[in-house]
Parts: sequence; C-alpha cells; structure tokens
Amino acid sequence: MTQPISVVVLSTGLDNFKDIRRALSAEQRVKLLAGGNDTDQVYEEIVRLKPAAAIIALGPNADHAVRFIERLNAECPETALISAAQDSSPDLILRSLRAGAREFLRIPISAEELRTVLDRVSEVLTKQVESPKKKGRMVAVFSSKGGCGTSFIATNLAAATASKTVLVDLNLQAGDLPLFLGLDAKYSIADMVEKRQRLDESLINSLVTPHSTHLSLLAAPREADSADEIEPQHIFEVLQKLREHYDYVVLDPQHTFDSITLAALDQSDEIVLILTLDIPAIRSTQRALEIFDRLGYPRKKVRIVVNRWSKQIDLDLRQVEKFLGEPVVGFVPSDYQTAVGSINLGTPLVQAEPTSKIAMEIRRIAQQMSLGVAPIDESKQRRPFWAGLLKKQSAQPNFNLQTSMEKV
Repeated sequence: MTQPISVVVLSTGLDNFKDIRRALSAEQRVKLLAGGNDTDQVYEEIVRLKPAAAIIALGPNADHAVRFIERLNAECPETALISAAQDSSPDLILRSLRAGAREFLRIPISAEELRTVLDRVSEVLTKQVESPKKKGRMVAVFSSKGGCGTSFIATNLAAATASKTVLVDLNLQAGDLPLFLGLDAKYSIADMVEKRQRLDESLINSLVTPHSTHLSLLAAPREADSADEIEPQHIFEVLQKLREHYDYVVLDPQHTFDSITLAALDQSDEIVLILTLDIPAIRSTQRALEIFDRLGYPRKKVRIVVNRWSKQIDLDLRQVEKFLGEPVVGFVPSDYQTAVGSINLGTPLVQAEPTSKIAMEIRRIAQQMSLGVAPIDESKQRRPFWAGLLKKQSAQPNFNLQTSMEKV
C-alpha cells in the first residue's frame, strides 16, 4: 500500500497516549491525524476524517472503551480498529476482539509488534481497494396500514426472482413469514444481530432458513422479548451484510414509522407501497407519501401497487392516482380462496399456481422492477387482467374521492 496509514487515537491516560504517539512516530508509513481522551470528540473526528485505522486504549474503565469499539465497528466499518492496553489478559483481549477490534497492542508498544499489526491492517486495506464489496438490491414492501397483504406480496415477489434472494421479516414482535413459505425457522434475525460482528458467508448461510435454490428466509424472533434488545443500528449493519451476499434483499417491515422500519426504508433502493381501494387505506397511503417526502425519499424510489382489486370496486382509479399524486404500477386481483390456499400450503402462489391471475400480475410487477424474473412461458400467459382497466373505470359514474376523504 503506497499511501500512508492514517490513524486516530483515543486514550484516557496521558502516559498511554504518549507511548502510542511515540511508537507511531517511528513508523514512516503512519500519519497521525488526531487524538484525545474525549470519546465524543474522537468519534466525531473518526466520522469526519475516515481514517484507515483507530487505536483505542483500554484504560481503567475498559467497559466504556469496549462499548465505544462496538459503536465504531457498527458505524465506521471501513476503519480498522486496534485495541491497546497495559492489561494484556486473555479475557480483555477477547472482549475487545468480540466488540469489533481487528488487532490488539500491548502497552508499552514494541516496534516489532506494531510493525506486524500495521502489516496486517495494510493488507486488509489493500484488499478493500482491490475487491469492492458486492451490493445487492434492497426492496421494501410496505404499508402504513395493516391488513393490506404486504407479507403475501413480499413473499411472492421474493419467490418470483431467479437470483439469490433473502426475504427478511422485520415485523419483530409478530412476524409470521415462515407460515407463507412452509418453513420451521430455527434461527432468527435476533441471532444474526447477536453475531453481527463476525458475519461471513458461512455464518449467514447457517442463520437463514433455505426455501429453494434461490430463496432463503431470515425470520423474525419467535419470542417477542428477543426483539427488545435490537436497535436500528443493528438492523442497518445486518442488512448491509446481507446485501454483500445476496443479489436481492426483500424486506417485510411492520406497519409503523418506528426507528427499525425507518432504518430499513432508508437503505432500500425501492419501496413497494401497498394499498387496497378503500378510503382508510388510500388516506394512509397519502400520509405515507407525505412522510417519505419529509424524509427526502425521491418519488422514483416508490412504486404503488393496489392489492385485492376487483371489478366491483366503485372508485375511479384515475381519481385515486390524482389524489395520491403518483401512478399505480400494479393491480393484484382479489381471489381470497387462491391466496389463502397458497398460504395454508406454505407455498408462494407464483410457484404453486404460476399461471393464476395473481401470480401473473406479481411476476409482471417484478419484471417491471427488473428483479431478474425468469421469462413467462408465452403459451401459458393470459391476457393481463389490468389491460383496459382505466378505460372501464372511466366509464363508471364519477366518485368524488376528495369529498369522501374530507368526510373521514
């Protein structure tokens, strides 16, 4: 690595800081950017400067320093963390490594030991430059109103892909996606959060539940209490790791704008916003779009899909689109028996009945989103039920959506 290794140092003791600075000054390839004893200030410097490495001295209050390493490892993953301490007990070394430190230095620092650590850090940094991490596409299927069928749509969108895909249940308190896939999930996202510091391909594969060659499930915790310790930053880190190992990550968040859901929506490349054609659901969708605007999400990130559409619905779709200010890109027909039958069987409808109207429309939506869906056999393809839909709706009596909304 030709560029110098930039370093920031945190040390609560002046003597320790002097020893670290002395050792670093003897290494020509090291550039000390900043140092101090205030964790908040050092954190801000690391975020601002993005150093190649940070040395965290574990003083008398080792617990505080270990928690700081955990925070840095989650929020600044590109910075190689090195713990250092006069106490070189196996327990302390192991705790710092579990928190996310790559290396450990004993204080006072020997030139030979520092050189070895810097060699390994330099090697890791070179690999990061040479091998940029894969970043799969992330799609969230969301509705701010329950009962719109988001879990059904998310499951079938994920099952429609022909690439390596993971379906993630983010309804941490009451997720039931294993039922949709006929699976008995041994592990959950709580287990992945717990092991997030050492996630690699092998560990990820052991924590997800495979459904088919292309599709796996990361289930919600079985026990609601297991979700209490999960924080937004944990979700952020886990989802980042999943993107490195899967072509597509399909999310099924809960129906609220809580911090966990926002952490997922922020990262998503696209949000499939699900609604049914009833006044409460339409109003809820409008509010969701307003919140997305305030969050700074571009409208091109959002795709609106109507679920459980039927010809008996009196709402004029053009009026609905005008009220929402966005076009509807898909209309999944209402067929209760067919949909519930696939759920009871534990088989996604796009696999159980690939030529059914619901399956055909979900596949069409997935193709429109370029989700890598295998081409549909033209001999089995039916005429899209939504063809001419707006023409039929425009022939119906006018329904004043704005007036109806004002009455709600």
